[in-house]
Amino acid sequence: MIRVLLADDQALLRSTFRMLIDSEDDLTVVAEAANGEEAVDLTHQHHPDLVLMDIRMPLLDGLAATRRICAAPDLAGTRVLILTTFESDEHVAHALRAGASGFLGKDVTPAELLAGIRTVVDGEALLSPVATRVLVNRFLASPDGIGDLPRGLLPRLTDREREITGLAALGLSNQEIADRLVVSPLTVRTHVHRAMTKLGARDRAQLVVIAYQEGLVRAP
Repeated sequence: MIRVLLADDQALLRSTFRMLIDSEDDLTVVAEAANGEEAVDLTHQHHPDLVLMDIRMPLLDGLAATRRICAAPDLAGTRVLILTTFESDEHVAHALRAGASGFLGKDVTPAELLAGIRTVVDGEALLSPVATRVLVNRFLASPDGIGDLPRGLLPRLTDREREITGLAALGLSNQEIADRLVVSPLTVRTHVHRAMTKLGARDRAQLVVIAYQEGLVRAP
């Protein structure tokens, strides 16, 4: 069962999301937060698998709350999926920097939202074309780089892990990588997780960042 915490200052939206998520056999909402402070506190209390986080909230915004959650040692198993009204370059860049594993606009369909939750909990990044573009053009070009992510670890990867990491950094899904390399999606997933472990990446989003940082793939 995937346990989800909802963080949004609009009660109607939280109620809608709860009904949608609780209607699925493998998903359940464990708590709701109306502001960023509550989101952080309730995440520590419930240890959900995923926090569905709005950006604009009172007391503490969603980006600051995401940063606190992702930095907490006892919440290493919790992923954050940012859900907001609009995708701006600035918000995408800050969400990724804060440690978010995914970024969706609130105009997504119910099916896309549910699929996004499962994707992020499964360890894959959920990066739209906008987010990927920002990752390349703004995030990596910022003065302070990408923070404390490890460097110089690419030699630890096997040739296959390096190849698959590069394809993941180009935005390909596990299925797309499997189709290109004529292997099973499970094989791709295994290589991705091994690469994440060797590189110290929290999730697929950080793996993509490291691939660009280390020059495994080049920004266009």
